[in-house]
Amino acid sequence: MYKRVFTGLIASWVLLAGMVQVPVAAQDAPVRSRPTVGLVLSGGGARGFAHVGVLKVLEENRVPVDYIGGASIGGLIGALYAMGKTPAEIEQLIETLDWDKLFVSSTSFDKLSFRRKEDRRNIPGPIPLRGSPKDLRLPTAFNSGHEIGLLFDRVTLPYARVNNFDDLPIPFRTVGTNMVNGLSEELKGGSLSRSLRATMSIPGVFAPVEIDGKILSDGGLVNNIPTNVVKAMGADILIVVNIETQLSDRASLESLIGVLAQTINIATADNSRRSLQQADLIIAPDLEKFTTASFSSSDEIIKLGYDGAKQKELLLRGLSLGDAEWQAHLAARTAREKPDTDPVLTFLAIEGSDRDAERTIREKLGSKYIGLPLDERARNELERDLSELTGTGRFDALNYKLTEKDGKLGLSILTNETNGKPTDPTRLDIGFDVNSIETDDASISLLARLTFFDVGRSGAEWRNDLRLGSNALVASEYFRPIGTSKVFIAPRLSYERRKVSFYENTERVAEYSFWGAQAGVDIGYTFNPRSEMRAGYSVGYEKASLRIGDPLLPESKGKFSLASLRWAYDGLDQAQVPRKGILSRNSIGYYFDTAGRQDGITQAETRTTAFVPISERNTLFTFGGAGTSFGTSAPVLRQYTLGGPFRLGGYGVDEFRGSNYAFGGIGILHSRQILPALFGGKAYVGAWYEGGSAYERLRDASYRQSVSTGLIVETPLGPILFGGGVNENGKGRFFFSFGRFLR
Repeated sequence: MYKRVFTGLIASWVLLAGMVQVPVAAQDAPVRSRPTVGLVLSGGGARGFAHVGVLKVLEENRVPVDYIGGASIGGLIGALYAMGKTPAEIEQLIETLDWDKLFVSSTSFDKLSFRRKEDRRNIPGPIPLRGSPKDLRLPTAFNSGHEIGLLFDRVTLPYARVNNFDDLPIPFRTVGTNMVNGLSEELKGGSLSRSLRATMSIPGVFAPVEIDGKILSDGGLVNNIPTNVVKAMGADILIVVNIETQLSDRASLESLIGVLAQTINIATADNSRRSLQQADLIIAPDLEKFTTASFSSSDEIIKLGYDGAKQKELLLRGLSLGDAEWQAHLAARTAREKPDTDPVLTFLAIEGSDRDAERTIREKLGSKYIGLPLDERARNELERDLSELTGTGRFDALNYKLTEKDGKLGLSILTNETNGKPTDPTRLDIGFDVNSIETDDASISLLARLTFFDVGRSGAEWRNDLRLGSNALVASEYFRPIGTSKVFIAPRLSYERRKVSFYENTERVAEYSFWGAQAGVDIGYTFNPRSEMRAGYSVGYEKASLRIGDPLLPESKGKFSLASLRWAYDGLDQAQVPRKGILSRNSIGYYFDTAGRQDGITQAETRTTAFVPISERNTLFTFGGAGTSFGTSAPVLRQYTLGGPFRLGGYGVDEFRGSNYAFGGIGILHSRQILPALFGGKAYVGAWYEGGSAYERLRDASYRQSVSTGLIVETPLGPILFGGGVNENGKGRFFFSFGRFLR
């Protein structure tokens, strides 16, 4: 009955519109022959993919959309449709996106500079503080929004110079929440990309965005179904697609994600009820089994959106146009589309208030894109360059757009500054490192790394490390590039104290304290973000003293001096539990003098780990290393060791020692996504085999073997590893670590 009444009302409206006499003074104005239709798309995270299915049904039934508006994910889907993309094109875009990459909390590991890779490997999941040295603060969100901002820059590029959203093929609106006064802000002009960033900036998840002096976050907080905005645009009929989740029960509040989701639902529930009262037709697909984080289920969610709209098809037909009218409507819409051409750029502009930041960007980009078309290849390279700039640690997020000046077209780079505050060149990372192989031998450390940028000159860094706990470290290095080249000089100081265990017949019988202090200088060359080489000279003093157990060693102390050459390659795609890539660290050095020897000693070492994906969820990995003293007997402070996880896991840490060593292993990891990427992401079950030996002479080497298995869980503070290994004698050890998987 309701369907027939609604259809009748629509038909009556059309009839009355045609009977109304137009006043003489307005006879030059166009006469509307039908009611205008406004489409309102609500927010709701991944559930918003259902909007695409609804758009398919609207087009199948030739329902014109004269105005469109949305919040959060509804704003994104609405903007894509308003720019002229078909539902099929929107669906294809969604399917090609790497949502884990978009939601990663910071610049992806492979885009980091070599020094930032070192930071991430030192503290895998840091608690970051940024700002000025006197005012270090936690970031405003888990995610800076860099990757998702680049996505919006790319898809909105043809409309980058459109300053009024009424000029899109379909007039469009979105909303943001003013984080100062708590009011909803209508976004109807300016940068379309930046407006989409604002409406999707979930507080605490994505960093807020400043637009016209206002700090804006997710528009769905106070106006998740912006019917009032679309009504004010001139829509006579409002179609609302509501994909909000309903309030959950008590059981859902047993996890962090459940609490966060319920908080957002509570915040939006009241204003959504008021907004729905303005709707003429509500489409609410059945999405009960999907959450706001179900980004891997786009196909199913789009299908449910389609099914939900088909249930209202009879009502939608009351708004259908005839074939000729529909084609005319599409033609008018197409005529307003901006051609997706490749613009040729004539200048580079940087929008930001920090001189060092601007200089860093200009040094990276230079005139690279000037005079060339910004085609797909160039856009991909530009986004890679911007990601590598954020990978230096100097920027939270960088975006780009087209701009005009004096009739010329240029490329504008934007930093995501809020309150007009430039990027502050100081960062402090705090983390934890916990290792336990035996119940009475747990190693617990607090880690901190403080880095000052642009000390003495642009591009220089002063990095300071502190480790407190079972093993202590204080270190400082000043990294200074030479001119504009990739050559650098790096003087350094350090003090380290660590516990070292000694074994006899697999039993730990003594524990020594090794400590040393040194000063040195390196001259190096940074080939690219993956590779660095250093040549250096160090002098220092070190000592080994008994802490617990039998005195197995003679007193060992004295000065040392070392000349070394080191090369490192880091091509992994993640810092700690990679999917693919190679990590290789290699060194050769000559000790002119060292405690325990009267003459010099040459040593060389190589260690490599490789990961290869063999299926969607399975990764093969291999690892190994070797060290040699070139036929010389190494003193105890210079000996190589084996034992512990990924170095013969069925034995104790450093159980075997010698002047030479060699080992290798192979294993497999099986992954499952258990949390959104923002909160850690995956759990892995793995098994691996290891074999090797530490020895004085090769003919005396005793081959040791171990088979290990473990469970690894990714968390925002680094991976947690629970595992155990069994050696060839049938004896084994359990191990636990929190903080670092690769060492």
